[in-house]
Amino acid sequence: MTKTYKPDWVPQQDDDKFACRVMYGVKGGHEGMPNITIDPERKSAPVIKRKRLDVDDYVDGVLKGDRMVLSRAITLVESNAAAHFNMAQQVIQKLLPYTGKSSRIGITGVPGAGKSTFIEALGTNLCRAGHKVAVLAVDPSSTVTKGSILGDKTRMEQLSREENAFVRPSPSGGTLGGLTRKSRETLLLCEAAGYDTILVETVGVGQSETTVRSMVDFFLLVVLTGAGDELQGMKKGVMELADAIVVNKANKQRAFVTRAEYERILQFLRPATENWLTKAYTCSAFTGAGIMELWHDVVEVFMQQGRGNGVLTERRKQQTLSWVYTMVEEHLRNLFYRAPEIVACKGSIEEAVVEGRLTATLAVQELIGKFSQTSLSGRNVDASSPFEIK
Repeated sequence: MTKTYKPDWVPQQDDDKFACRVMYGVKGGHEGMPNITIDPERKSAPVIKRKRLDVDDYVDGVLKGDRMVLSRAITLVESNAAAHFNMAQQVIQKLLPYTGKSSRIGITGVPGAGKSTFIEALGTNLCRAGHKVAVLAVDPSSTVTKGSILGDKTRMEQLSREENAFVRPSPSGGTLGGLTRKSRETLLLCEAAGYDTILVETVGVGQSETTVRSMVDFFLLVVLTGAGDELQGMKKGVMELADAIVVNKANKQRAFVTRAEYERILQFLRPATENWLTKAYTCSAFTGAGIMELWHDVVEVFMQQGRGNGVLTERRKQQTLSWVYTMVEEHLRNLFYRAPEIVACKGSIEEAVVEGRLTATLAVQELIGKFSQTSLSGRNVDASSPFEIK
């Protein structure tokens, strides 16, 4: 490929360490691309076909750290198709022995607090210090269109160019088990690919904070200076989940005042982690001031202490068991709404409730009663992909 055809964003290296490629349409753009074939019979623009990967191809590619294969494996995990679900579980099962060795860090905060800027600054510094960093940015799915923007990668331009970084925005919903299953399995894939630090960014204030807390070791809350009263609604719910609070975009004088306010609040909350005292800190993601100090003096100390006293081991055990039973609940919910007798009577029961002829409690009893009339083993329900809603 000649230099004149390269946009500015294309990495100078032409090896397989970079996941982005210039697709066909650029002279010679297909040369050197792995896992593709070119149709030799077409005289016009040839069609580029990706090689269909089997389970072993996915496993080998992920273990080798091939970011192209890792990206395709994550796409496989995120698919709602039954065939893809079964293959994804086989891939995860084979990679499971190679997981669990990373530091899992959750990062949350109100919209505009600078989470993406903070993550880029932290991730870039970690990469340059020799770490392999994977960023999983959970993007909210629209309840109307079911779609997601998936634009977080564009806000981490510098980090995305780092050889040891992998940035993957993922939709939060669209299927039962969406955030819980897909994000956890994506995290496992990244660990198997050799990433020693996993940064999970949440969408902001909401249910996703509790979910992400249940899949990470260390949970960091990013806040703004002078936003005290605006955070009253989230303080109790989110602050009690945090292992550390960092005041971002730090104007020094205001930052110290804000930090002191949060320190006072934390005195009345139970620490999120046993034998660990949650504190507030300051940094500037824009200038980088305080970023690595926070990592070395807080996060690394937390991880070392947690591994030493067994708190992290116990936390991961409980998280895994919680994951199992959360999936069971979601599967049972799916079976309930897809059961033929529920589909048949749901409309009339809803109408009776809306018109005031039936109380909500009696409506629940009637629905559960109809569901219980037929044993689960005798139901004609396709459970091959328990997380697919039809």
